[in-house]
Amino acid sequence: MRPLPLLGDTRAMNNQSAPGVLLSLSGRTALVTGGSRGIGAAIVRLFRRAGARVAFSYRQASREAHALSAECGGPSLCLPVHKDLASPEDGESLVATTLSEMGDLDILVANHGIWPPNETCVAAMTTAQFRRTIDINLASVFGLVHATTAHMLTRPATESARGHIVLIASAAGQRGEAFHSDYAASKGALISFTKSLSSELAPHRIYANCVAPGWTHTEMTSSVFDVPEVAARVNPTIPVGRPGHVDEIAGPVLFLCTPLAGFISGEILNVNGGAVLAG
Repeated sequence: MRPLPLLGDTRAMNNQSAPGVLLSLSGRTALVTGGSRGIGAAIVRLFRRAGARVAFSYRQASREAHALSAECGGPSLCLPVHKDLASPEDGESLVATTLSEMGDLDILVANHGIWPPNETCVAAMTTAQFRRTIDINLASVFGLVHATTAHMLTRPATESARGHIVLIASAAGQRGEAFHSDYAASKGALISFTKSLSSELAPHRIYANCVAPGWTHTEMTSSVFDVPEVAARVNPTIPVGRPGHVDEIAGPVLFLCTPLAGFISGEILNVNGGAVLAG
């Protein structure tokens, strides 16, 4: 894999000979959950291009996960970890594995999650569905953050960040989503979690932020955008007229983990083609 010509720290931004603004995660170690496909895989690829070593979790997509690892330099640089993230304990275990295999952890991107595709009125939604969505989308994220923060607080305090935490929420967490109240509730909780984490951790130079995608064309939303008549109803609700591409979500995540975002903490970065403002 041929890396982009990216540089390592804020000094590069002051280098008069540097060709433009350069982003880098050189020397950093990241954990990306749900990294085998979709938005997660795009984040893994971009982080590797920016020079980071990356561990990423996958649940079912073993073939895709190992192919992505091979594409991005092999397991010493891009480590696939099989993990079913359905509880706080699962999140803690994944962080422990990452630290054991990679030796350190600078960046956590909690990207995994489920969106039950069948529309379900709250009156008909089962307790089992609601609990499963909350356990995967929220409770396991607590375990990830709990273990990651405990490690980051042991790292030396320097002028640069001790660590970055980026939670992937959704426009549904701000606007709600009819017939998907379990999903919207879980993502809304991540937004509040981000704000609380920032208040606690920013004084320790651990920066917690949130990226909230709108409609993005992935495997998870194939039931919408791979069905022309359904896509024709959804696309006009997005001011730019189309769903996002996974790379358009990965880019803002990378930005939040670089020195250029060194004064950003507790932010909810909307990446939704203007949809969150459209009512």
